[in-house]
Parts: sequence; structure tokens; C-alpha cells
Amino acid sequence: MSGLPDFAASLLSFLPDWAQAIVWYGVVALILFISVILTMAFLTLAERRVIGSIQARIGPNRVGWNGIGQPFADVLKLLVKEVIVPSSSSKFLFVLAPLLALIPALCTWAVMPLWPGFTVADINAGLLYILALTSAGVYGVILAGWAANSKYAFLGAMRAAAQMVAYEIAMGFALVGVVMAAGSLNLGEIIDAQRGGFFSYFFWWLLPLFVVYFVSGVAETNRAPFDVVEGESEIVAGFHVEYSGMAFAVFFVAEYVNMILISALTAVFFFGGWLSPFEGYPFPSWLAWLAAPHFIWFFLKISFFLFCFLWFRATFPRYRYDQIMRLGWKVFIPVTLVWIFVEGLFWIYKIGPWAVA
Repeated sequence: MSGLPDFAASLLSFLPDWAQAIVWYGVVALILFISVILTMAFLTLAERRVIGSIQARIGPNRVGWNGIGQPFADVLKLLVKEVIVPSSSSKFLFVLAPLLALIPALCTWAVMPLWPGFTVADINAGLLYILALTSAGVYGVILAGWAANSKYAFLGAMRAAAQMVAYEIAMGFALVGVVMAAGSLNLGEIIDAQRGGFFSYFFWWLLPLFVVYFVSGVAETNRAPFDVVEGESEIVAGFHVEYSGMAFAVFFVAEYVNMILISALTAVFFFGGWLSPFEGYPFPSWLAWLAAPHFIWFFLKISFFLFCFLWFRATFPRYRYDQIMRLGWKVFIPVTLVWIFVEGLFWIYKIGPWAVA
């Protein structure tokens, strides 16, 4: 069947065409979902160990071999805790809010090019799809703060709304520069436009946009030092102060899934996704695999940016709210606008990657 790999079409040949597509994409989506969730689980362990190492203290080392079972212990602990819905809350919206925070982050992986030739949904407007879903995710945070009928939660939700508007605009402008460089909204084609090795990545010519995008991504995920939305020392955990048990866990999962997503998108937009940084280098035959595009390169790039998330949390203090707003509105947005103009000049005068061969 068109659109399915040959081995999948042969395995499912006993089914009609429409059923083959449903079964195949259902299985792929399930595997992708489980992979993201497991990565998120062990990211929590990695965070504790990395921060412990940076701060010269011991991380988890009791559950399982050298602490490897800690993520599963956390899940078990949250499963047995009671989920309390405040009597004065809007109960339906209170329960719905965590799902609105998590589902968009998971759905975004449908258009992610994981390795050469493989994307669950290879759509031409993949970048617009990602912008729509990443923007929708913050509504779960806002709705949670409003539905809880708590002043602390509501204050956290309002902070989230203001922070989202400030940094979403900067992220959008940064991606305009990526589209100008790649000439496409398709994520696979954006990666293909960066072929040629490490020095062909958009990172070099779009460095200010890369910095704006990644730092804005940290702010969008409400991670330190931009975690004023939760602000434990100010508003006692903010928007999720009334959540407990698995309802709180869904918000926790959403935060980490969004971290993985931002890291993956940064790798795709500015560091060539699954492309090898050694592409085009004259390796001997037994090392030729180093120059080949592969999922391993994508995984390593994602891992590096995830480490940066953990590094920032262990290093920087929380910014004041006015500092965060000033950075978003008065620094990042002007920087992106100026660099888009500079990039336009590069294109007009055929400088750098826009030079005519």
C-alpha cells in the first residue's frame, strides 16, 4: 500500500487498505508514545543525578541498582496518592486541564522526522502544526489556575499567560528565520537544507535566533530560571497548587515531555536533526558510519540540549517577574526582528549559504 513500508504492507496484506493504515499508524503512535514517556521517566532520574553532581551532593541511589528504579518508585507513589478535587472548583475543567497540557506535547511528535525517511505524518505545513500545538499547550496551565478557584493558582495562571505571549512571539520570529533559510515549512526539508556537515547547520548563520529560540523554549516550559509560574517561594507552587496524586503527575509529565520536545525541535531547526556532523568527511570504510545520517545523531543532539535544561536549573537563580517580561519584550523580539532583516540582506546579496553555486 502507498505510504506504508514494504515489510508493514506484507505483514498486513490480509487487511483492506484503510485498515492497514489504521493498524500501522496506530502501532507506530503507540511505540512513539511509550518511548517518549520512558525517556521522560529516566530524564527525572538524570536530572537528580546531574544536579546532584553539579551541586556536589549525592543523587538517588537506593531504589534498584544505583537508583535506576527511582522513576518507577515515583510513579507508584503518585498512583497510590488520593486525587482531591476542591469542592469550590470547576470540576470538569479542573480534571481536563492536565490533559490539555500533556496531549498537545505528545501530538507534536507526529510530524517529527526521527531518522531518514521516517515521519509518522510527513505534512508540508509541519512547522505550522507545531506552532499551533505548542501554543495550545499553555491553555492547560491557564485553565488549571482558573478552574481551581484559588488565588495562588490564579496568579500562577496569569503569570503563565503573560509569559507565554512574550516568548511565543519571539519563538515565532526565530522560526521565520529558519523558514527563510530552508525555504520550506516541512521539517524533513528543513533538515535536508542543512546537509554538508557541522558547518552547514543553520546554527552558524542564525546564532542569535538559535539563542532566542532555545532560551524562549526554556521559558515556555516554565523551567528554572523562568519558573515564576510555579514560584514555590512566592505563590506556593502556583497553577497546580490544588492538584495531587496522578492529576499532579500529568502536569509533571507534561513539563518533561515539553523539555524533550523543545530539545528535539532545536536540534531539527538549528543542528541538522538526524544528519551527521561529519557528513562529507573522508573517513576510511570501517568508519564510514560516522558520516551517515542516523537516529543516533538526533538522540545525541537532544541529549545535549536536555543536559542544558538541567544545567540551567542547577546554576541560575529564579529571575524576577519584571526581568522575565523585560527580556521577552525588550530584548528577544527586537533581536529576532533585526536578525531577520540581516538574513534578508544575506539572501538578496547571496552571502553565506545563500550564495549561488
